[in-house]
Amino acid sequence: YFLYSYFCSTTINMAPKKTKEVKKSTPAKKADPLFPARPRATGIGGAIRPIKDLSRFVRWPKYVRIQRQRAVLYQRLKVPPAVNQFTKTLGKNEAMTVFSLLNKYRPLTAAAKKQRVKEAAAAAASGGSAPAKAANQVKFGLKHVTTLIEEKKAQLVLIACDVDPIELVMWVPALCRKMDVPFMIVKDKARLGALVHQKTAAVVALTGVDKEDSKQLDLLKELALEKYNNNKDLLRKWGGGIMGLKTQAKLDKRAKAMAIEEAKKKASLGL
Repeated sequence: YFLYSYFCSTTINMAPKKTKEVKKSTPAKKADPLFPARPRATGIGGAIRPIKDLSRFVRWPKYVRIQRQRAVLYQRLKVPPAVNQFTKTLGKNEAMTVFSLLNKYRPLTAAAKKQRVKEAAAAAASGGSAPAKAANQVKFGLKHVTTLIEEKKAQLVLIACDVDPIELVMWVPALCRKMDVPFMIVKDKARLGALVHQKTAAVVALTGVDKEDSKQLDLLKELALEKYNNNKDLLRKWGGGIMGLKTQAKLDKRAKAMAIEEAKKKASLGL
């Protein structure tokens, strides 16, 4: 009875009926062509980091680090004229002319030389005449070229600018000047090496050319005498002494500050 009267006296709150909400239609936003949406793909292989130049963070081999440090030191330190002259290389067009001439007088490869010796032996055995040897060829090898310069047989000498250590060829320009042999400093030892079928070559020399190339050789000799043998600036001009960008900026800042201070002093004195 008591439970019945309790339930009758209290009102039971019923849950409200669910009604469907009518959503207001919003107009779709137009995509901005200047700022297109780029959704990121989070799966494997998606959202890859953009390609960036990481050469600064590479641990380069020791020889690369050494040659870069050497190049920086040649800029920072004062370089004497005897070493600095190797930075004054022949221009691109002039070098192309020189190498096109020397290409005509390349020495034989090892295989071609072997073949020529075989042909000469076969001709001697059969009683015939051996094939004629090339009269003019590019000579290479530091000792051999030095002998040719001392005997004044070399007509044109090419010296590589990047020989390491530089002491190997540092004295060759002085010897050429003393013996009146025209010389040129060219880029680079690998290019000279390719000329004579070697990996590298420090010095090459030309002792003579055929009759049709004699005028071109004379022009190149005049160019060499003008640019190198008779050029007094090469023997006087020191190199290096160029500070880094940070140091230059620091010095410029200091100079500006000093100029402002000087202007203030003059203004205070009424000058």
